[in-house]
Amino acid sequence: MSEVAAVDLFCGAGGLSWGLQRAGISVVAGVDLDPACEHPFEANIEAPFMLKDVCELTADHLEALWGEAEVRALVGCAPCRPFSPYRRGKDTSKEKDWPLLSEFGRLITEAAPDLVTMENVPRIGSSSVFERFVAGLKGAGYSVDWRSCNGIEYGLAQTRRRLVLLASRLGPIAVPDGSHSGDPRTVEDEIGDLPPIASGETSAEDPLHRCRDLSDLNLRRIKASKPGGTWEQWPKELRAKCHRKKSGATFRNVYARMAWDAPAPTITTLAHNFGTGRFGHPEQDRAISLREAAMLQGFPRDYEFTKPKEPAEFSRLGRLIGNAVPPPLAEAVGTSIVQHVAELEAAAA
Repeated sequence: MSEVAAVDLFCGAGGLSWGLQRAGISVVAGVDLDPACEHPFEANIEAPFMLKDVCELTADHLEALWGEAEVRALVGCAPCRPFSPYRRGKDTSKEKDWPLLSEFGRLITEAAPDLVTMENVPRIGSSSVFERFVAGLKGAGYSVDWRSCNGIEYGLAQTRRRLVLLASRLGPIAVPDGSHSGDPRTVEDEIGDLPPIASGETSAEDPLHRCRDLSDLNLRRIKASKPGGTWEQWPKELRAKCHRKKSGATFRNVYARMAWDAPAPTITTLAHNFGTGRFGHPEQDRAISLREAAMLQGFPRDYEFTKPKEPAEFSRLGRLIGNAVPPPLAEAVGTSIVQHVAELEAAAA
């Protein structure tokens, strides 16, 4: 089968690239505007990282990266803040991230890759910018398929739902169904064997296995929390002001513990903060660590996010982990691409 060479736009820490490589796709480069992505991408993917604004990228750049590859793929996850469910009701019309999907479309038009895949939040599927993106692909002769995918169905220990699009100039293509059978993977399956650490501690063996230090009040709150429970089980003196309002019922999943025997909630860029979601450890009196957040996103336990002896910064690494494409979902998409190319070549033989 011909080798599929992929350029990963908005590559982040390399979650999409990692999964595509596992499926047998050759990732030839990653492109991102964030310099924090360079080390994790190059250390784990072992491909060049280009620090560049996608708005300044051209077809010539892509041609140079693809080289003589027989089958070329352009892949990526354009930043999706305007479509995030956490931003419902807010005016996002002027946000700088809004036109980035259009820039992705521009590069497809200019460079005409054989294959395209895109991952994003489900809400983007009902937006005019996405409708234009799909129409542009179809107008350029691509077969297009997209749908909302539940990460649990792809072996992810997390209730994460994402929109996945696949497009091909070679023939009809389809987004893969989740093939994970049996019970869903749980928090315990994923992180249950990590060494215990206390609030504010860092593991001596792994600098990424580090958790935030809880205030005295939040330490009392997490001690009063049951796995899978809510703040409603706390003594009244521990409840926050927002909990005491009538609207407090909408915040039932903040300041809460995960449960060992269930998948994690959606891992966000703030998953290392106890107060921003159900991000309390199921058993230990602390928030989950950066390593635990990464593993619940589907990254392998030894995935390298920092240089040796470099401190693991919560905000920077939380952003890289929470924004990543989960590698198990990426691997399923990559497997679908590889099978697509193999079937077309076999039919033509």
